[in-house]
Amino acid sequence: MHLSEQEDDALIRFARTNGLRYTLDELLDTMKGYGIVRGLLLSPPLQGAPSLPNDKIITLCTRSGGMLAPVVTVEPTAKDVKTALQIAEENKKEVKAFKVRLGYVKASAESPVFSGLYDYAESEGLPVLFHTGDTAFSTGDLARSHPLTLDGLANKREGLTIIACHFGNPWFEDVAELIYKHPSVYTDISGLITGSKGYAEKYVEWLAKKISEAIYFAGSAEKIIFGTDYPVTKHSEALDLVRRLDVEEGDKEKILWRNAERVFGL
Repeated sequence: MHLSEQEDDALIRFARTNGLRYTLDELLDTMKGYGIVRGLLLSPPLQGAPSLPNDKIITLCTRSGGMLAPVVTVEPTAKDVKTALQIAEENKKEVKAFKVRLGYVKASAESPVFSGLYDYAESEGLPVLFHTGDTAFSTGDLARSHPLTLDGLANKREGLTIIACHFGNPWFEDVAELIYKHPSVYTDISGLITGSKGYAEKYVEWLAKKISEAIYFAGSAEKIIFGTDYPVTKHSEALDLVRRLDVEEGDKEKILWRNAERVFGL
């Protein structure tokens, strides 16, 4: 999930589309309403700037009374990597993962600038989330955000827990192969739905079919994690997507919370 409570938050347009107030109180109330006890909070992109500073995410998580845990966003410069690692070290008990915004930054997953990040993440057992697939803005770089760009990294760093966010949408089959091939690669179902125009109902049916087929291919739902990408997708929509999956109820339970609890130590 994302949050900033700032006027220059670039995700405000998604909040308006979804009829959301996009505030900390709304987010926490929504989580309580659906019985969600913990969630991961990430920096949203800001207009004219890379993303919300990580220290503000730490503050929002502190205000959440333990319901939100921070994920540190890492930009592709030596200075930003060093700062991100300092924040993670200073908040070691709270930070649950790192995030690299593939497709939004001019760097690939295997860029040398991230070497120190991966070393630290491996040593501390912290997952690294990567944006994969479609980008929220037309200026995004799909060549860098394609999920198969993570294959080389996973080959070189078998001890690094990698999470391909957004199921690599629309490259679901490629992500299915990644999570089947690599023991340390996972994916999530966040940010797949926004708005209700056009073929919205058919699109959700298509999503449920693609995710279900990926589970069949991988042989289990052990590698798939629930998420919303709030305010991009509403909690109600993400939960409805899980309900539509043509898999066993036990697998839905894994997706909804068991996998996240295990992978992030929640």
